[in-house]
Amino acid sequence: MYVREAKNRDEVWLLDHIEAMGLDGTAFRSRDYVIAVDENTNERAGFGRIRIHVTDDGELCELTSIGTLTDWRRQGVSAHVIERLLTQATDHDFETVYALTDTPEYLTQFGFDPVATSALPEKLSDRLTEKRERQSPDVISVAIAPSEFVMPEPLRERFKQAAKRQEPEPEDTPEDFGIDPTDATYKYDTGR
Repeated sequence: MYVREAKNRDEVWLLDHIEAMGLDGTAFRSRDYVIAVDENTNERAGFGRIRIHVTDDGELCELTSIGTLTDWRRQGVSAHVIERLLTQATDHDFETVYALTDTPEYLTQFGFDPVATSALPEKLSDRLTEKRERQSPDVISVAIAPSEFVMPEPLRERFKQAAKRQEPEPEDTPEDFGIDPTDATYKYDTGR
């Protein structure tokens, strides 16, 4: 597995999965996203983006639209997407990166800390209100200095070994074909 910047050809895939997962697609630009990719199959496993808000006081950086496809979950995909996004934020000289989420416990394991609504910059306070109305009243804000990000070692190891989980094909049963096996007669059954 590796994480790369999204390309124009990823737009449709990204939009489909953002919509399917109910994530925030506001101000969509594919170049803001990174995508986790299986290096053996070239299959995309997860994604996320940084969104830069321009204000009168400067720029703010927000992590948003982070998602992992169901078959790739619990393998460190989102953790590595977040790590890559924070590297990009560092490249843009952001000292603080914010996220608005209804699952803060996931981000706090990496060093994110909750931020009181009153301490948020106005632009992010407005976004928080909007997300609470559209997504969930449980959305809160968290923030981190990118240099304080900590990747738990188990997630790093899982990511190295990540593989798409494939559910085994269910075995066909007589009931699937409308046959009651307790009363059915078969081709060579003479009934004697």
